[in-house]
Amino acid sequence: MQADIVFTGGTVRTGAAEGPVLDALAVTGGRISALGAQALAARGSGTAVVDLQGGALLPAFGDGHVHPVMGGLGLLGVPVRECTSVEGIVEAVRRWAEEHPEAEWITGDGFDAWLAPGGRFDARLLDAAVPDRPVVLRTMDHHTAWVNTEALRRAGFTAATADPDGGEIVRREGSTEPLGTLREFGAVLPVLGLVPQPSHQAHVDALRETAARFAAAGVTWVQDAWVEPHHADVWITAATSGPGLPVRADLGFFLGPEHWREQLPRLAAERERVEGAAPGLLTAHTVKFFADGVIESGTAALLEPYTDCPHSHGIANWTPAELAQAVTAVDALGFQPHIHALGDGGVRTALDAIEAVARANGPRDRRPVIAHAQLIDPADLPRFAALGVIANLQPLWAQPDRLMTDLILPRIGPERGTRQYQIAALLASGAHIAFGSDWPVTDHEPLRGIATAVTRQTPDGIPEGGWLPQERIDTATALAAYSTGCAYQAFEEKSWGVLRPGMRADLVHLAADPVETAPRDLAHLPVLGTWLAGRRTHGSGTPVPLSAGGL
Repeated sequence: MQADIVFTGGTVRTGAAEGPVLDALAVTGGRISALGAQALAARGSGTAVVDLQGGALLPAFGDGHVHPVMGGLGLLGVPVRECTSVEGIVEAVRRWAEEHPEAEWITGDGFDAWLAPGGRFDARLLDAAVPDRPVVLRTMDHHTAWVNTEALRRAGFTAATADPDGGEIVRREGSTEPLGTLREFGAVLPVLGLVPQPSHQAHVDALRETAARFAAAGVTWVQDAWVEPHHADVWITAATSGPGLPVRADLGFFLGPEHWREQLPRLAAERERVEGAAPGLLTAHTVKFFADGVIESGTAALLEPYTDCPHSHGIANWTPAELAQAVTAVDALGFQPHIHALGDGGVRTALDAIEAVARANGPRDRRPVIAHAQLIDPADLPRFAALGVIANLQPLWAQPDRLMTDLILPRIGPERGTRQYQIAALLASGAHIAFGSDWPVTDHEPLRGIATAVTRQTPDGIPEGGWLPQERIDTATALAAYSTGCAYQAFEEKSWGVLRPGMRADLVHLAADPVETAPRDLAHLPVLGTWLAGRRTHGSGTPVPLSAGGL
């Protein structure tokens, strides 16, 4: 049979366990139809030939934990992501406010949490730039907000306001007056709830821009790891109208500890609606939980107290019993639980909940996910494999950057500091690994994450030999975590993630073979093309995003 497309002129890495390396691949009807000599023999007069130009063709990447809608909307406000100082942020806020006198609220997203000592940001600095309108800026991890006095006033946060459940209103030294730093969702969401929401079309446009960025990075599938009720309509509109989307997605519905039981019927109905509206392009089989916060703000749940705050174990968003009940309930509805847990206390609570699910609901192929798993107690590490838990890790975090050296390590001390992001140890234990970016928290490009997983170094090559070098993995293993690992997380390992006949032609063309590329150069390896089910979504030629039903 004549192929629709034949890729030749470079290296084809199938990504299969046996690791064959070939020189050609054929696509017919959106699926891989032949490899090697058989692919070359499938060329005909109507076949489009793609010259790999000496580069490499691989399985396209997935992203097992990302926030496409929220991240896209974050691009609309003050451009603080590239600011390198508190003064730079204040100036950007002042300038943006002057250019947008019509904006009732001034918002921004993604600045570095270490720019102020101890991650403590003062409202008075923002007051000097914008005294008469509320300002709310979120750090890169989205677990901390910096607000001005007007925002505090509108939220009703005063010296007499107690810390809300699941949050902290940071106070001035020696006082109960709010400083201007809010930590965790219990304190941040009351402020964000006052901000006027962009229109539905603005949401759709933001998602489309985000999806195009992911396609340009070689990604064809994403796990939206925090879907609010109105986000489902955003995904459906983007998938079924206009140019469609260049990525597939699974939607992870957020479930918080308040009134969670009442939310269960809605989640089941939304799953049916999403998957009925965009079959083959959108799924909705995930429910997202937050077990704890983040270590840098002292809100991740720890088994032992924080080194710099001996009376604090962090913030647990759920009681262990309640989390176990909620995870058991969503599992009974056929959902895949996806639990954010960074501290070793949060990880243990998540594992205990998953273990309770297996006791209550019996065995099945449920593939629960614990996202981030930054700090794991030695007694809990083998439980990932034993309970069938997928560790969804963000490899770009496994480096001694300023977030690590200035905020995290001082909070947990040297012994716990050596137990972070145990990628190699989890793999050696038999656990399933999938990689994700957590964008917009950190960069969305898988090749940057792969470079860090292999080197455990900063972009400047620090430290020599890598940070916690025993946790380094090789390039092929890191590539697999972004392809077969994500496909397994998506319950779609029989459809994509490796290159073999019958699999979907989700492909990425890199300028060079990554396995033969020096590890430090991986982050800068150009992505020359991306294909979703055989249709180009990035690179030379006219991109052809897929609409629902076009698979």
